[in-house]
Amino acid sequence: MDSENNRKDIKKPSAIYYGWFIVATSFFISFLTVGTRNGFGVFVIPMSKDFGWDRGTISLPASIGFYVAGICQPFAGRLYDRFGARKMMLLGLLGISISTLSLSFTPNILFIIIMFGVVGAMASSGGSLNIAIALTSKWFRKKRSTAIGLIAAGPPMGAMLLIPLSQQLIHFFGWEITWIVLGLLILLLAVPLTYLIIREPPVDLGLMEDGQDATKTTLAPYTQDISLAQNDWKQALKSPLLWQLSGAYFVCGFTTGIISTHFVPYAIEKGYSPSLAATVFGVMSGLNVLGVLTAGKLGDRFQRKNLLAVIYGLRGLGYACLLILPGLLGLWGFAILAGFSWIATVPPTTALTADVYGLKNIGILSGVIFMLHQFGGGLSIQMAGELRDITGSYDVPFLISAILLVIASFVSFSIQERKYSSRYLIDPDPILQKG
Repeated sequence: MDSENNRKDIKKPSAIYYGWFIVATSFFISFLTVGTRNGFGVFVIPMSKDFGWDRGTISLPASIGFYVAGICQPFAGRLYDRFGARKMMLLGLLGISISTLSLSFTPNILFIIIMFGVVGAMASSGGSLNIAIALTSKWFRKKRSTAIGLIAAGPPMGAMLLIPLSQQLIHFFGWEITWIVLGLLILLLAVPLTYLIIREPPVDLGLMEDGQDATKTTLAPYTQDISLAQNDWKQALKSPLLWQLSGAYFVCGFTTGIISTHFVPYAIEKGYSPSLAATVFGVMSGLNVLGVLTAGKLGDRFQRKNLLAVIYGLRGLGYACLLILPGLLGLWGFAILAGFSWIATVPPTTALTADVYGLKNIGILSGVIFMLHQFGGGLSIQMAGELRDITGSYDVPFLISAILLVIASFVSFSIQERKYSSRYLIDPDPILQKG
């Protein structure tokens, strides 16, 4: 009788499940915010020339930004678990827009460290891709990886369009005006859209996950006992699987932080024009869209840990191309392989975290994993800048990245997904059982 009464309280789905509006809005938010912050690399040379900074100095704001965002992410995740996504995202987006606008008035390195590396990074933890994905995990179950993949396509799409746009704006109007344009895009577009569209989990609207019809669906509930799903999030920190995911994600951040900050300067120093360097970066970002969408789709059909192993391996081959292949061949080889694998780790990593540990503490656990990602990025950005100043090239940090990616591939493959994932414990779908 209780189950029949509960079904009466759940609305039948409309023609378009509201969760897809959440996905579309989250995609656009990440398109603007992450695309803007990942485009810091195109500002490196023009700002360095104006202020006389060396590569290690200009690397500081980006490096510190990774660390600050990483430290803040578990706290933001905990606040999300308690208070929801909408307020967190609105505050975060306001902070990102204001800090971005302020960069047009940069007088010295300390100012850009504070506004980009501290204020902007703190704000990005609230209006982050991680918060949007944690919210989306509660709207979708069977199509979770696909939905996350669509959101995660926002940053590379933003890089593909916003970075070449920023490069052109810098060329014609200067870096000061470019920061103003980017800040206004976030303030006038992302903030209102978040206020109008973002809502909390589907049960609050009387809906079911994936838009399922309550009178027909037979999905098993998440209340079933799963060995690693605990009410106390601290218990999850004692499980090796969380640290396997976190360790691999640290390498993900390490090897993408270098790309976002140093790829364009690296290409320019190799003798290519700033326009060509930004174009190659844009194509790489475009391929990233295909990669993350493919990873999202495949993550709903096969074991997510195997998918992660392949993705890290592909990125390692990309770095090998930069070290071994000559000229444009190496540059484009890296762009293709890194493009398909850059953001592709996001859907399987986040979906696997939700599958294994449940949804009650998804915000803080995803925050812990993402914190390690950011620490890796912060370390690699500064390390690459310093090593470039010492050795005169990026060969050493690229070699370190390739080696770490091989290790991350093996670590991911060793995850015991079938033993702990809810997909294999309670999901009757025969396709998943084959994965």
